[in-house]
Amino acid sequence: MIVRDKDKPFVEPLAGVERKTLAVGEKGLLTKFVLAAGAELQPHSHPHEQIGYLITGEIVMTIGQQEHRLCSGDSWAIPGGAEHSVNVLQTAELIEVFVPVREDFLD
Repeated sequence: MIVRDKDKPFVEPLAGVERKTLAVGEKGLLTKFVLAAGAELQPHSHPHEQIGYLITGEIVMTIGQQEHRLCSGDSWAIPGGAEHSVNVLQTAELIEVFVPVREDFLD
């Protein structure tokens, strides 16, 4: 599967959060997010493993009870079912993979 960037628009599921679903495979899904400074993703969980890489910006990610300040070049892996949240300190661009495929991200 080849996905052209120009063919995939961003959607805004929450204020200050833009998401673009990129490639979708049999077992996983690749997404790009742009998070505005000041945006917050409230604590939540889902059954999908979530693996990400912060391209630009600065965020505070809480996984369970542990808070992590992340900067450009940092990465993470969140097990399925783990509660997590994000506070955006500096506008951030990131890539994430979800396994299995998140059906709710199939735009």
